[in-house]
Amino acid sequence: QVQLAESGGGLVQAGGSLKLSCAASGGTFSRYHMGWFRQAPGLEREFVTAISRSGGSTYYADSVKGRFTISKDNAKNAVYLQMNNLKPEDTAVYYCAADPDTVATILKQYRYWGQGTQVTVSS
Repeated sequence: QVQLAESGGGLVQAGGSLKLSCAASGGTFSRYHMGWFRQAPGLEREFVTAISRSGGSTYYADSVKGRFTISKDNAKNAVYLQMNNLKPEDTAVYYCAADPDTVATILKQYRYWGQGTQVTVSS
């Protein structure tokens, strides 16, 4: 069983950048497909991006394509989310998720979740 801990959130102005990190422990990290999801107040948690266990395949929501980049470092047991050209609508709590079987865009496919990190983008 893997434990996940996100970090790197904060307050940034529109147009700025942030890099989120998700540190994994308690499992063989290279076995897991990873995803990032986000949840804004009053809204459902939504898919942002995902990466296959090897890092060879990536998937993005249309809303972040071209601005966000996911990467995975199996040697460091970490997955990252580089967010550029941030917009106020990117404001949300960002969660990383892991699953050993499926790289997916669907929330319920992921077995393990972190506690989230807040990202706030001011206009």
